[in-house]
Amino acid sequence: MSRPPTFTPPRCARAYALVTSRGEFAVLDAVPADGTEPKGTALLLPGFTGSKEDFIAMLEPLADAGYRAVAVDGRGQYETPGPADQQAYSQDELARDVLAQAAVLGAGRVHLLGHSLGGQIARAAVLLDATPFASLTLMSSGPAQVAPSQQDKIKLLSDALAVMSMDQVWDAMRALDPPEDADEAGGNREDLRRRWLLHNPAQLLATGRGLTVEPDRVDELAALRPPLPVHVISGVRDDTWPVPLLDAMAGRLAAYRTRVEGAEHSPNTDRPVETALAVARFWNACAERQSRD
Repeated sequence: MSRPPTFTPPRCARAYALVTSRGEFAVLDAVPADGTEPKGTALLLPGFTGSKEDFIAMLEPLADAGYRAVAVDGRGQYETPGPADQQAYSQDELARDVLAQAAVLGAGRVHLLGHSLGGQIARAAVLLDATPFASLTLMSSGPAQVAPSQQDKIKLLSDALAVMSMDQVWDAMRALDPPEDADEAGGNREDLRRRWLLHNPAQLLATGRGLTVEPDRVDELAALRPPLPVHVISGVRDDTWPVPLLDAMAGRLAAYRTRVEGAEHSPNTDRPVETALAVARFWNACAERQSRD
């Protein structure tokens, strides 16, 4: 589970419900504090068991770099309610939600960024319709299913959710935490617990299963015409998709590649400022390329 450093958004961000043709989605919307017109708008999708708060520490540096950054809870995640039907959380349904979110953000085409599971949903959205997007950033999100060790963890979680309440599963997960993780959570622990309890179990079951069977769709993404600029960013170590696999994926996509020193599977929380600056550099490069073309 990702552990954002805080659940309190910076002053440059406001929390509200983004109204779309597919329902309302809880967002944190950050804009440059000096009131200048943003260079562009970015839509940020969290990963499995995560939420918009996973991007909190990136919002201010992204706004300082001149971008509007909108982090969203997908359906069934944290503060965005969702139905109890697992079919509502198919990748196609979640991808169509992303297209609806992009449609109401306005300000031209949107830079799309997805972390882990969010990256695979972002990829699916782009493959449905790339026209709303200026670029795609895949953050610690690999070409296909997660590593076998992660598949085992997802199966354990799914088996637990089938027979236990969310509260009981939370207690069981915390009992398995190493002591340093418990110390790291600190005063954030109640926020993390509340987030977990508000996740819809159907969403966790459906998206968890999806992570274990996701096919390799890299060639489809590479074949888009016109091509969409892609950025593959990760930490220097990753147990969910090994870094060499992410390197190879970037090569197949002719993508911009960043490895964030000192970060693992969640560079957005491990090294948020460095990650935000790397992402902004990529978006700046996209704008420069567009102006030349």
